[in-house]
Amino acid sequence: MKTKRLHLIDEYRGFWIVNMIIYHGIWDLVYIFGQNWQWFRSDFAHIWQQWGCWSFIFISGFCWQMSKHNLKRGLEVFGAGLLITVVTLIFMPDSRVIFGVLTLLGSCMLLMIPCHKVFQKINPWLGAIASFVIFLFVYPVNDGYLGFAGMKMVELPDVLYSSLFGTYLGFTQLGFWSTDYFSLLPWFFMYAVGYFTYSVVFKGKAGRGKTTTKEIMAKSICQPLGWVGRNSLIIYMLHQPVIYGILFVWNKMR
Repeated sequence: MKTKRLHLIDEYRGFWIVNMIIYHGIWDLVYIFGQNWQWFRSDFAHIWQQWGCWSFIFISGFCWQMSKHNLKRGLEVFGAGLLITVVTLIFMPDSRVIFGVLTLLGSCMLLMIPCHKVFQKINPWLGAIASFVIFLFVYPVNDGYLGFAGMKMVELPDVLYSSLFGTYLGFTQLGFWSTDYFSLLPWFFMYAVGYFTYSVVFKGKAGRGKTTTKEIMAKSICQPLGWVGRNSLIIYMLHQPVIYGILFVWNKMR
């Protein structure tokens, strides 16, 4: 049978792409064009931003097992992240992007290729739960420690935080600055949560007369968001220059 596209996944990704565009537009207004919007520095804005990040990375991990071209796709996404780094360093050094989300996603796609051989032997429920717990434990690694909910359970040595490669891994070098920073730790484990969740969702077989999960997820509820989700990479590559250009013209015309 021909594999159906999971339109709900596309549309959920598209929903967060739209949210990301709005968030980055407001970020530019506040931090580049000087709008004094204090609410944007609130916990609400932080939760909004983090929910989007978690969603993008989870969905990418979820879709990994659906692709037959993860090596090619991983190299493309990693290369797109590298291109953004080079462009921002040359033309917008004050808003440079080093080890941004595309670099992370490309790295996770490539790293999952050897990990897949091991992970497919693990019970998917156990893998998803363990990955999420590890993600929460490793979440504060950028700040020099490991632990849950702000509790410093393991202090990490300063020597780990002394190189650019360490920063890529998650041991953020003192003085490092990037407007978009996603290190392998802890985010690879959120990617793994998505990877294992795919097996959790599609492992069981539907009984006679029952609608399968794939059939449910193949249904579309908002085609425009699906289009955005299917073209997320090119939209991500273009959205910031377009937003900046629009806001620059708007600021000059005020």
